[in-house]
Amino acid sequence: MSLLVNLSGLALIAAIVWWFQLLKRSPAADKAAEAAALIVVRDGIYEPGCIRVAAGRETELRFLREDPSPCAEYVVFADLDISAQLAVGRETAVSLPPLTAGEYEFTCQMRMYRGTLVVT
Repeated sequence: MSLLVNLSGLALIAAIVWWFQLLKRSPAADKAAEAAALIVVRDGIYEPGCIRVAAGRETELRFLREDPSPCAEYVVFADLDISAQLAVGRETAVSLPPLTAGEYEFTCQMRMYRGTLVVT
């Protein structure tokens, strides 16, 4: 019986690691941002998970938090030293300065929710 419990626990751990760390979102979910992009926070993901913006222009991202999980409470752009608290059920605007070309990851404070800002 304890072997079955241990194997079930390992399978659950593997599924969690796969979901939050190894699963790559479909590139079809990419979104090009003109002036502002809406990112919905729900079910353990940012949707869309990849946002494309032009280099050298200020950008505003709007986050709509539908997930009441405490993990979804903040969005963090660690490379940019920018973070924002997200209220449940309301849009929160995050202004980004003009950026150089590259990829910038945004996550929740626990790094379980993950997204990418691609600047071209």
